[in-house]
Amino acid sequence: MFWHRVSAFILKNRVALIGLILAGTAFMGYQASRVRLSYEIAKILPKSDPDFKLYDSFKARFGQDGNVLAIGVETDSMYRLNFFNDWYALSQKIRKISSIRDVVSNANLYNIVRDDSSRTFRFVPLVPRPVTSQAEVDSIRSQIARLPFYEGFVSDSSGRAHLMAVTFDPTQVNTRNRIDVVRRIEAVVDSFGVQHGLEVHLSGMPYIRTEFTAKVSNELTLFMVLAFVVTALILLFFFRSVTVMVAAALVVGVGVVWSSAYISLLGFEITILTGLIPPLIIVIGIPNCIFLLNRYHEELNKGRDQQQALAIAAEKVGETTFFANVTTSIGFFVFYFTNSPLLLEFGLVAALGIMTTYVMSLILIPAVFSYLPVPSPKKRSHMDRQYVASFLNWVNHLVSQRRAAIYTFIAVVTAVAVVGALRINAIGFVVDDLPKNDPIYTDLKFFESRFRGVMPFEVSIDTKRPGRVLTPQTLTKMRLLDREFSKYPEFTRPISLVEAVKFFYQSYRGGDPRYYLLPPALELQKLSAYLPRLKGSENKFKGYLDSTRQFTRISYQMADVGTVRVNQLLSELQPKADSIFNIDRATGQRVASDEQFDVRITGNSVVFTRGNDYLLKNLAESTVLAIVLVSVILVILLRDIRLSLIAILPSALPLVVTAGIMGFADIHLKPSTILIFSIAFGLSSDGTIYFITKYRDELRNSRLSLAQAVSQTIQYTGVSMFYTAIILFAGFAIFTASTFQGTIALGILVSITLLMGMASNLILLPAFLLSVDKKRSSRSAVRTEPL
Repeated sequence: MFWHRVSAFILKNRVALIGLILAGTAFMGYQASRVRLSYEIAKILPKSDPDFKLYDSFKARFGQDGNVLAIGVETDSMYRLNFFNDWYALSQKIRKISSIRDVVSNANLYNIVRDDSSRTFRFVPLVPRPVTSQAEVDSIRSQIARLPFYEGFVSDSSGRAHLMAVTFDPTQVNTRNRIDVVRRIEAVVDSFGVQHGLEVHLSGMPYIRTEFTAKVSNELTLFMVLAFVVTALILLFFFRSVTVMVAAALVVGVGVVWSSAYISLLGFEITILTGLIPPLIIVIGIPNCIFLLNRYHEELNKGRDQQQALAIAAEKVGETTFFANVTTSIGFFVFYFTNSPLLLEFGLVAALGIMTTYVMSLILIPAVFSYLPVPSPKKRSHMDRQYVASFLNWVNHLVSQRRAAIYTFIAVVTAVAVVGALRINAIGFVVDDLPKNDPIYTDLKFFESRFRGVMPFEVSIDTKRPGRVLTPQTLTKMRLLDREFSKYPEFTRPISLVEAVKFFYQSYRGGDPRYYLLPPALELQKLSAYLPRLKGSENKFKGYLDSTRQFTRISYQMADVGTVRVNQLLSELQPKADSIFNIDRATGQRVASDEQFDVRITGNSVVFTRGNDYLLKNLAESTVLAIVLVSVILVILLRDIRLSLIAILPSALPLVVTAGIMGFADIHLKPSTILIFSIAFGLSSDGTIYFITKYRDELRNSRLSLAQAVSQTIQYTGVSMFYTAIILFAGFAIFTASTFQGTIALGILVSITLLMGMASNLILLPAFLLSVDKKRSSRSAVRTEPL
């Protein structure tokens, strides 16, 4: 009765409802126009996570760690006069760009000179102006060779690869201005490359993030267009009606506007995930229209008039699609419980958008079509298409006559899938979503092969007392920790106060490279008399020493070695760091609490790894939660726990097969691919809901036997399920046009999973229902057999 009243209300108040939707859509359209792209690093870890809090406090104290853009060239001409001057000119052009704090290259280095008259040190540029002779260039080259501080930073060990490090203002790294700055740098760098016929490589977190943001922005438009075009063409093919195509497009268009507005109203921004929501709404919203229109045409074919046909369609399909959309929303909304801002925003907005689009379709399709002419029998003939009817007859035959073959086939496929699933590796890389020939990827590998990488890896040191950083004890412990890090080939040489003190001591001892070392305590005391500028934070090393001299850091760069290796490094290095700083080497005992240091490893690489691990754990839990919640809905619909558990299997089975495909295809388990499971399960369970509700309706109203009810359900619901599966398959297949490998995998695997879901719900589910009925009938016969 409830859905009957809903149907009557919609048709009775259609003018007012259309007016309200138009007014609401105008307001939401304005809100959607205010949506902004996110320029920050993806917020994966919750704010309460210890690693996130450590990283956040680290950035507040020392600034953003991922704020260096690397420019690299490989040439034998670096120290030739004309080339060197052009390299120098390039650095000066970049330095003049707003939001650039510093530029470091072999044409922009400083030497430290001891000034006995003022008992201090002076920073003297090695290249104060363009050089005028080859002899000057040779002199500069020899001077750089005598400065170990720069070894491995501006040139690689072969002397052919050269790096220019461009440091951004930390306050601008997470703003839109970063994109403009990167584009200006690209322009002058490209000009330099063309001038010298060289390939110039760009990398570093500002560049990688800028390119990712640009790709997300471009793909948002691409996917929107593809989703509309593909779904519209398929609707036109199935229904052979421009009216149906336009009406469905308008309905999902309204859903897209409202979904985009939710992003703005909730204070969110477009990320790599929320950018997928508009095309997802198009793809997921179209099936609502298909089911309503198919039922409308079905009722017209039975001889109903237009109003009766629309009322029945809204009543019957309204109930079915309500539960189906709830299960789809569950597949997304479970991400809300991960507490990850990235997934929370995606799940909440997607769930709201799906339910909003459902409401729009339930109101607009009956309301709009009530004003349109009744479709002719020719336009309703799609319900009897021979190829669809033949397919459904074949399905009906399989279900009624070949259930043993069905179960055997399913058992074999499941066994093979389990073997494949056991081969899945859980690993993530910062740029592994990009193809191997993408410039971002190839440039990153250039820096990894020549300079060991550009990914930040930081050691945060809290000495627990003001003024303790520059003591011999602390500096010695930092040097010992660096010795441990130097045993790992993944890391570059560090940038730290220890390296700075070594540089000053070399200058103090007349510039002899042999004295690039940490001086003993007595020498350090003499050196400190020349270092008044190191006091406080007004020095060139303020990014490595806070104003109280209680906190410091050791900065490394590393290759994008993957989350598995980073976790190994953390498990090995964190205990070593704690041992060096807090274990007395003489006694082997932990030092007193007031003498301890708080030394923890952090940085962009660590946070990415922890975020990846966090997502894998929570998304697995989300998939289980989705299965539980959908099972509850099936119990409500069927009022039979045993039958509900059986009904959930056809939706869960495709997930196992998908996992098997991932294992055999060597598709890694990572945040972008584990999303597949809960999304696909939510969508696959739609088919279960469609079938179960129609099956229940046939049993309740037609007084058919169970076998007859199953056959009728296959024939009538099967058409809409077939259309829906094709729409969803093609709709998700558009994501294969992405440049992100994770998005491509999502498109391919979800498409395959949904096709398997349709087949499973049309074949395996009714087979289960008939088998259960047969067993019940046998037991009933045994109980009633006379003694």
